[in-house]
Amino acid sequence: MNNTPLRIALAGAGAFGIKHLDALRLIDGVQVSALIGRELDKTREVAARYGIGHAGTELSEVLTRDDVDAVILCTPTQMHASQALACLSAGKHVQVEIPLCDLLADGQAVVQAQHATGLVAMCGHTRRFNPSHQWLHRKIKAGQFNIQQMDVQTYFFRRTNMNALGQPRSWTDHLLWHHAAHTVDLFAYQAGSPIVRAHAMQGPLHPALGIAMDMSIQLQTANGAICTLSLSFNNDGPMSGQGTFFRYIGDTGTYIARYDDLVNGKEEPIDVTQVDVSLNGIELQDREFVAAIREGREPNASVAQVLPCYQVLHGLSQQLEHLGA
Repeated sequence: MNNTPLRIALAGAGAFGIKHLDALRLIDGVQVSALIGRELDKTREVAARYGIGHAGTELSEVLTRDDVDAVILCTPTQMHASQALACLSAGKHVQVEIPLCDLLADGQAVVQAQHATGLVAMCGHTRRFNPSHQWLHRKIKAGQFNIQQMDVQTYFFRRTNMNALGQPRSWTDHLLWHHAAHTVDLFAYQAGSPIVRAHAMQGPLHPALGIAMDMSIQLQTANGAICTLSLSFNNDGPMSGQGTFFRYIGDTGTYIARYDDLVNGKEEPIDVTQVDVSLNGIELQDREFVAAIREGREPNASVAQVLPCYQVLHGLSQQLEHLGA
């Protein structure tokens, strides 16, 4: 199989879909054979730009095609679980962008389907792959650094329903089920210990979007590490377009990770260029998906590995519903 191109269909030709198309171009032996989008004309335009032979608007169209081995889903959150199930049912490997689900039962169904089919099913928890976080993960695994506290800020200025390209969204983003998922999973992954305590508070709901625009979350793992996560769509400032930064406070030092950059507590840069074959977390995530299919193994960030994150999010969601009742 290593000599045969791996043929991938990508669903969702928006801002994040483009990032995956750029990444897949860099991986040997991969061919994007089909592109699915919401608007046919725009989808055809993107397909032409990337040399993709088939463009359409229905995922079901590509799930019956013989020239599709795997699917990457960059579709709205509310469609992730049902589409992942459809891919597995059709015998296609699947990578679904974060979040896996916005209802725990749906995520559990995807994990069950993966177990039943034996196919590769992976979720786009990109922070596991960013070289900055990989560098720290290796230090932790080697026993050279233990997390005492993580302080994480996820800030955007997004008071209207726009995507990362500043274009109108057809669906509503969510601080808890999307953005907090990155940190909840990363914290347990880096601490090497399950989250056993979790608390959340949120600000007022947006009158039009119906979501909280500000949120605060506290977490603790079984080994005692703690995490404080602050999230906002209201931040009008230097971080408004940069997303998240992570402060790792540990027993042997302090480190700050900003996407693919890493500095110590004194803001001295740390070279992460040799950590992996690329500095692009999306590319590294896609490389893992492809490698797991070719090697017939479970990928890092498999749906089973990330399910505990969604169990924590479910508990936090119930807390917030109870507080709002």
